[in-house]
Amino acid sequence: SSDEKASGTTPAKIPITVKVELDGIVDRITALPVTPGNYFALGTSDDMVYYMTNATSSPKTTLKAYNLKDKKEVEIGQFNNYVISADRKKMLLKKDDAFAIVDMPKDKVTIDKKIDLSNMKLMLDRKKEWEQIFNEAWRQMSDFFYDEGMHGVDWPAMKKKYQALLPNVNNRLDLTYVIGEMISELNVGHAYVGGGDYDKAERIQTGLLGAEISRDASGYFKINDILKGENWISSSRSPLTEIGVNAKEGEYIIEVNGTSTTTVNDIHELLLGTAGKTVELTLNSKPERSGSHKTLVVPVADESDLYYLKWVRHNIDYVSEKTNGQVGYLHIPDMGANGLNEFVKYFYPQLQKKALIIDDRGNGGGNVSPQIIERLNREPVFINAPRNITVQVPDPTMILGPKVLLIDQYSASDGDIFPYRFRTYGLGKIIGRRSWGGVVGIRGSLPFVDGGFLNRPEFSRYDIKGQTWPMEGYGVDPDIEIINNPADEYKGIDNQLDKAIEVILEELKLRPEIPVAPPYPKKNQ
Repeated sequence: SSDEKASGTTPAKIPITVKVELDGIVDRITALPVTPGNYFALGTSDDMVYYMTNATSSPKTTLKAYNLKDKKEVEIGQFNNYVISADRKKMLLKKDDAFAIVDMPKDKVTIDKKIDLSNMKLMLDRKKEWEQIFNEAWRQMSDFFYDEGMHGVDWPAMKKKYQALLPNVNNRLDLTYVIGEMISELNVGHAYVGGGDYDKAERIQTGLLGAEISRDASGYFKINDILKGENWISSSRSPLTEIGVNAKEGEYIIEVNGTSTTTVNDIHELLLGTAGKTVELTLNSKPERSGSHKTLVVPVADESDLYYLKWVRHNIDYVSEKTNGQVGYLHIPDMGANGLNEFVKYFYPQLQKKALIIDDRGNGGGNVSPQIIERLNREPVFINAPRNITVQVPDPTMILGPKVLLIDQYSASDGDIFPYRFRTYGLGKIIGRRSWGGVVGIRGSLPFVDGGFLNRPEFSRYDIKGQTWPMEGYGVDPDIEIINNPADEYKGIDNQLDKAIEVILEELKLRPEIPVAPPYPKKNQ
């Protein structure tokens, strides 16, 4: 500091070398006696062990510490993150967009003084930053791409080729385009680039009522169909079906917040910016104001989950109707937590079915296909026969009968791998269109200076015989190719699903029924 220079003193050196004694390190592992949970960002200072934690149901994170001397856990407070200084005497705390520096805390902290960032400015040479990001993107691909030979591409030559475009880059989106073109030379899936520091337009959410609404000849708007929801889940909340909302199909929306719907071309003009806010609707069974009633509703910003729920439920009912209740149906939207939840949600309630259609179409990928395949590939060893229950199922819980899998060109990533596993295990016929064909996996992005991201395809898979690299760039072929005509789909006709029903009904004729229970044992003989 300037004071130290004036006084002639030398700043104290901060030791940065840490020696780790590897001998016996495993034997020095211990467990802190804290409640089981999700813990991360471990840090230490003297007798204190610091860590972040959050409940699985909440995005809020809490900084806690365990005092090794007192053998007690303390809560420091709700913060987004923390950093311990090199000399272990200070801590930088982040809460939302604010920062504060405090002495190493040993108990609850209340931030009174925040760091003033109002005059914090950075002199930035954008052109040089973009050049650095370009070079970093090229290097990351070079160092982490799963094939060291870069798919036979001359990677240094690619750098020189696209580097020539950098003088013409005038914003971050230009740079993203150039990097995207460069990495596309590798001809591989999951090579994504984006984000970064650029101006983003403010998005104003339109309130949606979870219903199909049309303009009536009277000038008012009519509620034609109210989408059924699962109102205990925020993403599939259907506003007009919530408790206390008095709205029915066939009613007319006369006013929104007191403004007549006849005064606008589209009812959503009156719902602009109302997502998550309380709105007053004036409704009537007739297209007139006389005799109308009012109700309060909270619109949503996205209806896609409601339409998805409607589609899945329709398919379940359709398959059941066409098969006389013999065949079950479930759709797996991705191979992540959501897809696994959807599988569990519909698989176990349909264990009494004799056969199952699994729909992998539009699957967004992930990594849980082994768990789902394991459940579908189970072999029975006996039949459960509980008292007072008429349905008997094999144990472990499974559907013993035939299975059919639906795929299409949007079955992607682990949604590609799933049908590959399905065929390898001989679980049944695959119907639809060839899948997407992108199976070289990614682990996430390393940081860029402006917050952008680059996904580097880092791990692939080859066949069990060690002969080929299946799926990547090609996908998985169906056993029976059926192409859904968009015009048919618009009319609600699903030729792929109809074919799956046809095939599985034929296979049901060849499969034996679950055997009936033998006579119960007589223990008194």
